[in-house]
Amino acid sequence: MKNFLFVAAENDALANCKAGGMGDVVRDVPRQISEHGDKVHVIVPSYSRLHQDGLFKTHLNFSLRGLSYTAELFEVKPKKEFPNIVHYVLHHPEIEAGDIAHIYHNDPEEPFYTDAIKYFIFNTAVAEAVKKGAFGDIDIIHLHDWHASLLLFLRAYHQEYTNLKDIRFVYSIHNLAIQGIRPFDDNYSSVRNWFPDVVFDHRTLMDYRYQDCINLMAVGIRFADAVHTVSPSYKEDVMKPSSPPEFIGGESLEQDLRTADEEGRLFGILNGCNYKNINIEEKGFIYRNTVKALFRWLQEESKKYKADFLAHTGEKIMEYVDKRPKFIASSVARLTEQKFYFFRRSPEAFVEILKKLEKVDGIFMLLGTGAPEYEELFRQLSYEHKNFVFTNGQSESLIDSIYLESDLYFMPSLFEPCGISQMLAMRNGNPCLVHHTGGLKDTVKHMKTGFAFDGETYDEKIKSMLDGFDQALDMFQNDKPAWKKVQTAAKKMRFTWKKSVDKYYKDLYQFDTE
Repeated sequence: MKNFLFVAAENDALANCKAGGMGDVVRDVPRQISEHGDKVHVIVPSYSRLHQDGLFKTHLNFSLRGLSYTAELFEVKPKKEFPNIVHYVLHHPEIEAGDIAHIYHNDPEEPFYTDAIKYFIFNTAVAEAVKKGAFGDIDIIHLHDWHASLLLFLRAYHQEYTNLKDIRFVYSIHNLAIQGIRPFDDNYSSVRNWFPDVVFDHRTLMDYRYQDCINLMAVGIRFADAVHTVSPSYKEDVMKPSSPPEFIGGESLEQDLRTADEEGRLFGILNGCNYKNINIEEKGFIYRNTVKALFRWLQEESKKYKADFLAHTGEKIMEYVDKRPKFIASSVARLTEQKFYFFRRSPEAFVEILKKLEKVDGIFMLLGTGAPEYEELFRQLSYEHKNFVFTNGQSESLIDSIYLESDLYFMPSLFEPCGISQMLAMRNGNPCLVHHTGGLKDTVKHMKTGFAFDGETYDEKIKSMLDGFDQALDMFQNDKPAWKKVQTAAKKMRFTWKKSVDKYYKDLYQFDTE
């Protein structure tokens, strides 16, 4: 039996421990490994809250800032038990909950200032736990994004943790744009302040643009035994330089990624999707679930500033309860540049889409919260356009209803390492219209399992997006057999974790899968 340790900032196998797609992966991959008959330990920070009902395992003593530190390791209960998977959280009072999903801190003045401190402490405590044998003899340590890459720094340079050199390290990239850049010196949240006795090589660790800083995303890419992007096409994208907004690629790390590829260490393996135990709403409840969500949000203190907008949305949705629209286009996503840049830069293109929908008695439903400027834009558009329903909040049952009852799921991401929304929509037999980039390229085939748009220049992309929308609407209205065929083909697609994890075993873990 092989023994794994997963180290990450979030884990959706635990309640209230997810901010994005990484949490899903850290939940699902261990389950698949457990089906292989192997053992997995998964560890995340406690963020001063997740350890409260946990079972205390051990104290971990280590040195940081020239001082003695003690952290506590707790075993915690997951939402669902699986054989051979043990979940842990690590508690230290300086690892606090942030303002993003009670996990990450948002430090606009000095990016990563608070998070770097949290993850310096967390990773050193994890290294100590491994050294102490808290998880038994480990074969593979699988790290996720920059929050866990400091273990590779400790493995390379820290006298106390040379034992880590005997273990194979795998590094998964979920969001290449967020790199964990901090100064080497002269700052409380700097490498030198937290590791004053560690002798390290600046050149090997530095960010190319800010040479007096460490780039922790780069550390993962440069030092891991295997580096993993969450789709094959995204792997190809990140080896090229970014030229925004037309193309988002390696985000200044393309040289490191090309080197990893030349050394045979870089692998693109598509994330899977869960096709079992699906929590599904019944069909026909989309409007009722919208109203329920709106009433709930109206009672929340934090949403008082937009009570007037929520009421406006409620009034709008009531009209559709009796007189159902003939076509629903939808999107569910965090409102960020990555997901909706095209709409923010070209709101007139989005208005064009709403006009096309109007002609076929269709509506556009968008659910999400996020960057204030995006929320503001969509609220404004909702006031101006009767057939745009913007549900500005979070509701699991409404999200399920949207995935279940949409006719066309829209995903115009600027870049997409893998994407899960398109898989969830396709699982329900709903075709998607996607930007032909990253994981969207690997999962949606134009005119076969959905619709795609692309272009050499920004203007070409926008034109192609509107043309793609026309093609979808035209097929829906005028060629029902072809539409049915696309729906069936979408529903048949299976992006299983079994397939993905078999590839992990072969490429990332380098085990025999027999």
